[in-house]
Amino acid sequence: MARRSIVSDEVKYEIAKELGFADRIQRNGGSYDYSQITTREAGLIVRGLIEKAEQLMASQK
Repeated sequence: MARRSIVSDEVKYEIAKELGFADRIQRNGGSYDYSQITTREAGLIVRGLIEKAEQLMASQK
């Protein structure tokens, strides 16, 4: 059974763009290939997602 991400690839791509390495993420229609980014960069995307979620939760209080 394939695992689906909770976060859309578009959101992850936007964070990578903010961090300056989106050019290494290959996009083909609705498909995204992250094989050219480093493990560190993938971690930075996750950190960015967490920060955005924390900001969203703080703004809803």
